[in-house]
Order: sequence, then structure tokens, then C-alpha cells
Amino acid sequence: MHIVVCVKQVPDTKVIKVNPKTNTLDRSSAPAILNPYDAHAVEEAVRLKEQHGGKVTVLSMGPPQAVKAIKKCVEIGADEGVLISDRAFAGADTLATSYALTKAIEKIQKKEPISLVLCGKHAIDGDTGQVGPGIARRMEIPPITNVIKIENVDNKESKVEIRRKIENGYEIIQSQTPCLLTVEKEINEVAYSPMPNMIKAARYEPTVWTVADLDDVDKQQLGMKGSPTIVGKMWPPAKSEGAKLIEGDAKSQVKELVSAVLEKRELFAQKGGK
Repeated sequence: MHIVVCVKQVPDTKVIKVNPKTNTLDRSSAPAILNPYDAHAVEEAVRLKEQHGGKVTVLSMGPPQAVKAIKKCVEIGADEGVLISDRAFAGADTLATSYALTKAIEKIQKKEPISLVLCGKHAIDGDTGQVGPGIARRMEIPPITNVIKIENVDNKESKVEIRRKIENGYEIIQSQTPCLLTVEKEINEVAYSPMPNMIKAARYEPTVWTVADLDDVDKQQLGMKGSPTIVGKMWPPAKSEGAKLIEGDAKSQVKELVSAVLEKRELFAQKGGK
């Protein structure tokens, strides 16, 4: 099996701030990390490799420092990593990103056929979940989203059976391979990396491709030129007002609570009528 995992380096959203002047994410305010969902995708690919044999290649698009995310994937157990990095990719939305990654996958596939493409469910900095299905559409392979378990892989019949999360439970789907899977965090627990993997990752230098290294690229579909969507504005949510503590016995508390709700309701009604 040859599994390609698409990963992204993202700012840690637990600590990132919004610049009050530009209303954009201040990426310098937070450390860059491997997108958590992508880490689970890499872990699952490594487990499949251990069960069925084969190879795991990770692919990312980003600035030169994104090699750190690829090194982290090698630490988890990936065999190789490719970074596509070029100013022409800057400002890409999900449509342009899926186009660029597809072109890179096509080049990887010319060297070695691909059995599966794995992606995280979504990136925590954008939360769209569109890049994976976009790649599948361009490659003309089946996309299966929200995967929580890979039940079975049949390499002889070129089939995979997976369990995917749906609103009221889960469903079992069988697909021909190659196909693309986007995975949930619950698909596995990312294991602690063994020392040999850590040493390999520290020494590893990923392959870096520019636009010139890719074949048959339409530059009008890259970066901002190929991005029909933009983020017009971004701002942190307004802080809520201080809470009021209602005291007394149950009867008096209910009375005061109802009175407060009705007062707010009247206030909203008045504002809505203006």
C-alpha cells in the first residue's frame, strides 16, 4: 500500500489572538503546530502500513517553516514528506489549495501508485472541511468523510470498508480504492513516538517543490488568483456582561428570574420595533 496523507501546519488556536487593528489572526501570537486532526490521519496511515505493509508519504502546502509539521509526521512514523512552497500559493482558499495539492499528488503518483489519500476532518484554523473532498473531486476518486474506523482493507480486490460518523449514529461504507478519507480524532489515539523515530525526524529533510516542479499547472488556479472566496473581516466575540446572582428561597428565586426574563424580552421587543 502507498498512502498519502495531506497535512497542514496551523497556529495553536488555544492561544492565538486577533489583531484589533487589522481584524486578522495574529499568527505570531501563537506557536505553529501540526493540525491535530491531521496527526490522527498520519497515525492511522502508519497503523495501516504496519498491518498491510507499504509506505506513508505526507504532503503539505505552506511556507518554508512548514517542514516542522512534516518532521512531526516522520516522528509519528511516516516514511517520506513533501512540502510544496512558493509565493504563487499565497492567499489560497480551499479551492486553490485543493488544486495545488492535487497537482503534487499527481506527481507523487507517477513515481508510485497511491492506494489511499487521508486527510484530517478539517484544519482548526479554517474549520471548513473542504480541501479533502476538493482533492477527491479533482482526482475523480470517491471521498468518504467523518471516518471513525477503517474496518477492513482488501488490497487484492482494491476495496476498503470503513465506518463513518453520521448525525444519529454511524454507517458502514465499502469503496473501491484509491479513495480519499477524512478522519475524526476518535479514529485512534496518537501514540508516543519511539526514540528511533524522533532521531530520524530530527535528521530528516523533506523534499521541497515549487510551482516549477509540478506538471501542467494552470497558474490562474493558484493562490489569490485561483481563490473566489476571501475573509472580509474577523473579530473576537464580544465579552458577555457580568452575571447576577439570584439569592433567597426557591419561590423568590423563580419570581425574580421570571421578572428578569420578561424585562429582557420587553427590551428586545422594543429594539426590534425601531
